[in-house]
This record gives sequence, C-alpha cells and structure tokens, in this order.
Amino acid sequence: MTQQPVKVRFAPSPTGYLHVGGLRTALYNYLFARKHGGIVVLRIEDTDRSRYVEGAVENLITSLEWAGLHFDEGPKQGGPVGPYTQSERTALYRDHVTQLLDEGKAYRCFCTPEELEDARARQQEERREQAYDRRCRALSEDDIRSRLQTGTPYTVRMKVPLGGQLQFHDLIRGEVSVHYDVIDDQVLLKSDGFPTYHLANVVDDHHMGITHVIRGEEWLPSTAKHLLLYEFFGWNPPEMAHLPLLLNEDRSKLSKRQGDVAVEDYREKGFLPEALVNFVALLGWNPGDDREMFTLKELEEEFSLERVGKAGAVFDLEKLRWFNAQHLRNLPASQLADLCTRWLDEAGIAPEDTEKREAVVAALGSYLTFPADIAAHLSALAEGQVEISSEEARSLLAEEESQQVFLSFLALAEEQEDWTATEIKAMIKRVQKETGVKGKQLFMPLRLALTGEEHGPDLGLLANLIGKTGSIARVQAQVR
Repeated sequence: MTQQPVKVRFAPSPTGYLHVGGLRTALYNYLFARKHGGIVVLRIEDTDRSRYVEGAVENLITSLEWAGLHFDEGPKQGGPVGPYTQSERTALYRDHVTQLLDEGKAYRCFCTPEELEDARARQQEERREQAYDRRCRALSEDDIRSRLQTGTPYTVRMKVPLGGQLQFHDLIRGEVSVHYDVIDDQVLLKSDGFPTYHLANVVDDHHMGITHVIRGEEWLPSTAKHLLLYEFFGWNPPEMAHLPLLLNEDRSKLSKRQGDVAVEDYREKGFLPEALVNFVALLGWNPGDDREMFTLKELEEEFSLERVGKAGAVFDLEKLRWFNAQHLRNLPASQLADLCTRWLDEAGIAPEDTEKREAVVAALGSYLTFPADIAAHLSALAEGQVEISSEEARSLLAEEESQQVFLSFLALAEEQEDWTATEIKAMIKRVQKETGVKGKQLFMPLRLALTGEEHGPDLGLLANLIGKTGSIARVQAQVR
C-alpha cells in the first residue's frame, strides 16, 4: 500500500449503456475509496471516436447515481485535475508522445492499414503470433523526415525492449511476470491525432494522482504495456488489482447474447438499486462469513480487496431476483407504497388513504419480487366476486367440510363488530373450534372464497382489506 491518500478512478468509455460488469468495477473502486477515506474519480475515456455514442455519458452518470454511487471528482462535479473527459486532454497526450519520440522510447509507424492487414494475414497463414513486425522501427532519420515532408500519415508506437521481462505485484493475483518478447509495439497515438487507451490511461492516472487501479481481468494482458510506459516516463506506477470475470451460468463470459447486461435493463424491470448493488458486490468479493444482505453503507465498512477472489463469478439471475424480494421486504411501508403507486391507483385505493395503502403493501410485501407483482394480488381486493378457475378448486369448495366452514364463518362474521386483522384471525379460530376443521382444510377454502388464490398473505389481513361486507359476500357466493 502506498502512503499517500487513496485515490481511485472508474473510467468507462461512452459506447452505450453501463454494463453490470462496469457497475461492479465502479462499485469496488467506490467501496475501496470510502473504506480508506480516499477519493473516487469518474473519468470518461472517449478517445475512440468511432465508438462514441451520443448521450452515453449522461446515461452512465444517471445509472451510477441511481445505484447510489456519487463521485468526488468528474465531468459533473469538476475537480482540481480536470478536465475529466479524455477528448478534452489531447494536447497533454501529444506532449507526452513527443517526449517519448525525443527520448527514443517510441517511433513513427508509416504502415498503411492495408500493409498491416497483409502482414496479419501472412502471420495467420504461417500460424505465427499476430503482432506488428516492427518494420518501421529501424527507419533512418532521413527516411522519416522525407515521409513527414510529403505528409504521409503515421501512428506512433512504443518501443518495447527486445529482451528481458517485467514483473509486478497484483493485489488480487499476486506476482505476475511478462516477457518483453510477447508484448507488441503498441500504438500510442493514432493517425487522427487521438491517443489510444493505453497512452491516455497511463498519462491520466499519473496526472490525476491515482494510487490504485482496480479494473477487470480483461485488462491484465495490457498491464505490462502500461507499466513499461510508467518506466519510460520515470513515474511511480499505482498499485494494480484485476477483478475476476463475470460469467453466465454456463460459465461463458457474460454477454448480451445470453440476456440483459445493462444496468438500465434491470432498472426498467423493477430491480431496486439496493438489491442490484448488494448482488453485484458479492460477484467476486465475500465478507468472510455467511452474510448476504448488505446496505451500501455496510459494504463501505466491510469491503477489502484481500477478500476478492481470482475465479470467475457466476451471474445468477434467480439469486438477483431473491435479493430484490429481500430488499423490497425491508423497505418501510411508506416507501414501498410509493413504489407501488401506479398499481394502487389502478386498484382504486385513493392516494389520500395513506393508512390503507400502507396496510395493503405491508400485507402483500413479502409476496413481491418486483413492485409490479402487487397488481396480481390487488386484483383479489377489487370489488365484486372472485373467479374460481380450476375444477380442482371448485370441487374443494363444494366439499361438506368446506361448506361447514363457510356457514360458521358467515354466522360469526355477521356478529363481528371490530373488523380488524387481529379480530378476524380470532374469529377464524372460533370457526375451527365450532366445526372441528383445521389446517389446510380450514384455510384453503376460505382463501379460495375470498381471493380465488390458493396461496397468499395472512387471511386476517386479506379479509380486513377486502372489508366485512365484501368478505361476507364472497364467502356467501360459495355456499351451495
């Protein structure tokens, strides 16, 4: 660990929506910074203009803020080391490329795209490692000057040493060694004057004072290039930590071909930010015990890179659904009622009837995975008779024991003055005592008569919400 204050960054490219893998990277950076009292930066890496999507930056920020991740520095907040969008920092990158050229640590490459493609094709045909053949590395000064004078387009490549190896320590993976002969002479500056990710990433991390780079495993092969650039510039590199891949349930790399991968998709489907963050936090990290439920604040206190594993983490959609249900149940009734406003309104439960709205969601909350699920349950509370759809259910309602239960319920209900959930439950116990019918034979017929469903919330709560008149009418309708 470095002694200077922790400073990390999340640096997405504005090529579309925020991927759940990106959310995890952002979250781990955020949690690490908060745990160590550090700073978290949002930096937009938009140097690949061919992939830039209009509106993507705004969408990224909206999705991150929806998830509860608020950055200390970035395009929206500003900060002391801005601008925080790479396309606004191109002069800085070009200055550093000039430095590398002057020091003989980089060179101009005049190869055309066609020449590069031909070389790749030959390497593939000969089953050789595909890498730049370095033909421009040995060009004479006169040759370079001549090409520049005629305006020949060029890129700038880093001059990787031809022998030896580079070693570094990864906070998750331990010691890593890479031989220079497997590192390509990476393009640092493209012919359009824009830097590649590799150069801009290193220059910005240095000038922004980043102490820890926490990113996905897919960047591990590029790390040697980045550390070599730090060496070229004479800078101290940040600590490195590469997170495990996110996998589909078949253990293939998580991709849109197998389902939703954008945070926006999950938001639109009714997943709570608290649930998605809780779930994503556990994709690679574990708290060291059997706890699963965490708030963002608790994660800030518990998170550590030491407990992040190397193995790929499986994205289990059913587990995410389970987390959503758990977090819904933990919401205060007032907040859950707000989430269910649309369906409560459609069910005719007036907005000003706060007490009833909260009573309804309190009764139904433990049966919901998404707020929209309440619609199916609310249909049972609507005025009018319920529909008994299955032949099996109709047969159960016609049985002698069921009829005894109905008659006893009706007689006691007519006399019942206080129609509260507690009093109704006590009344149903008296039905049991009078008829001798108990358990499933008692509760199932009543539930079917009241709601048309075989399963659901507490009967006392339901009958209370349906009301005395409605409950009597529904049970009466099943008397033969």
